[in-house]
Amino acid sequence: MRFETLSVFPQVFAPYLDESIMGRAQRKGVFDFEAFDLRRWTHDRHNTVDDAPFGGGQGMLMKPEPIYEAVDEISSMGEGRPYIVFFSPCGRRYDESCAERLAGEERVLLVCGRYEGMDERAYELADEVFSLGDYVLTGGELAALVVIDSVVRLLPGALGDDMSAKDESFSGSLLEYAQYTRPAEYRGMGVPDVLLSGDHGAVDRWRRRNAIERTALWRPDLLKGADLTPEELAFVREVIQRSNGGGDVDE
Repeated sequence: MRFETLSVFPQVFAPYLDESIMGRAQRKGVFDFEAFDLRRWTHDRHNTVDDAPFGGGQGMLMKPEPIYEAVDEISSMGEGRPYIVFFSPCGRRYDESCAERLAGEERVLLVCGRYEGMDERAYELADEVFSLGDYVLTGGELAALVVIDSVVRLLPGALGDDMSAKDESFSGSLLEYAQYTRPAEYRGMGVPDVLLSGDHGAVDRWRRRNAIERTALWRPDLLKGADLTPEELAFVREVIQRSNGGGDVDE
C-alpha cells in the first residue's frame, strides 16, 4: 500500500513514520510513503498558497490553484489514481470502520489544510472528507498521521502478529479488555486471579465479559453494533444499572 501527503510542512511526517512499528512496516515493504510540498505547485516568488477570503473575515484561506495542480500531477504519477482524502469539521467522523475501508485501497493521498481552511472548491477533489473529532487543529498533518497509523496497523505483517490488530478496542464494536503485566502485586493492587490461573478458556471468558463491562461503562454507544448473546445483554443492563446507582436502564 502507498500513502502520499500534500502539505506545506512535508518534513513533519518522517520523524514519526520512520520510527517504531511504522518504520519497521516501511522497511518490510508493508507500505511506502511520500510527502509532497504544496509550495512546489505555486507560481510566484513567495510560493504563496493562501489569500484573504472573499467577503472579509479573519485569517487566510488556502488557494484552490496549487491544490488542484498538485493533486492532478500527483494522481498521474505511479500506477492507478489515489483515493483522495481531505479533512474538515464538516467531514465524516473518522472511526475504525473508516480505517478498515482505507486499508483496502492500493494508494491513498491525504491533503492537509492549514490556516482558516481551504477554498471550498478544493473539496470537489476529495473522494472522502474526514473529521477526527469536535476540536480544532492548526493543520491537517496530525490528522493525516493518525489516519496512516490506524490503517497501517491493520495491514498484514505490520504488527508482526496478524491477529493482534483484530483483538483491540473498536474491533467487534467493543473496547478492549483490561490487561496486566508483571509484577502481579504493585502498591497494594493485584491482578485478577483468573489471569494467573493458566486456564485459557476461563481467561477468554473473563476477557469477553470484561470488554463488555468496560464498553457498557465508558462507551455504551458502541454496544448498538456489538453481537451480544441474551445473557450478555442481561449483563450489560446489570452493569449500567449499577453505574446508575440502581436506577432504570435506558433501552
